[in-house]
Amino acid sequence: MTSSAGIILEASGLSKQFGGFTAVRGLDLTVHRGTVHALIGPNGAGKTTVFNLLTKVLPPTRGRIVFKGRDITGLGPWDVARLGMVRSFQISAVFGRKSARDNVRMALQRPTGVSYRFWMSSAWLDRLNDQAEALLDQVGLSDAADVPAAELPYGRKRALEIATTLALDPELLMLDEPMAGLGQEDIARITELIRTVAKSRTVLMVEHNLSVVETLSDTITVLMHGQQLAAGRYADIANNPAVIDAYMGTGHD
Repeated sequence: MTSSAGIILEASGLSKQFGGFTAVRGLDLTVHRGTVHALIGPNGAGKTTVFNLLTKVLPPTRGRIVFKGRDITGLGPWDVARLGMVRSFQISAVFGRKSARDNVRMALQRPTGVSYRFWMSSAWLDRLNDQAEALLDQVGLSDAADVPAAELPYGRKRALEIATTLALDPELLMLDEPMAGLGQEDIARITELIRTVAKSRTVLMVEHNLSVVETLSDTITVLMHGQQLAAGRYADIANNPAVIDAYMGTGHD
């Protein structure tokens, strides 16, 4: 996959302090449109904090964030979601007692300009069936449309969460450890799902599974103590002595 139409997300001098502790220190990050970009690093490297800063869950102490050419540093999480940056497994809404189809239909109400409304008539919601079923098909859940979300196996529930996120039609899909807790069979399934999803949008993900990172990523940024240690393609990262010492040699997945 190659970049097209330049940069979609850029952070410069991004820092976050919690009291006397600096979790992220002067980070510069550039994500190119049409790519899969991975953030990796050992536990405590600041990956989740960076994600929280980019998606505006946390305000930065210093620095600037630009999305699609617009400064979003002062915006809130729902503002950036409306602009097309959506974080899976957080903004996506999965309701255990609702069927997979109903979960996706509720998420689809957002792009129509209607908030989630449990009391909408069946006839009104039925207008969203074709879109919902197309999304379920995209994530491999066509056969589970009528199954309550709570009854889905963990890996398939993750696929449903991605479907509800895709219903918000993101330009930049943010995935925070999408393989966490999955078995090998589910990892293979979700990897292929992300590969399919990435054909039509940009993906930025935090992931510990290096084989998944190698398989999916166009660009990798390695974090260490809240700073960028290295950036580039997997082959460059894997052969970087500093990365080997600081991350790949630590025994983390």
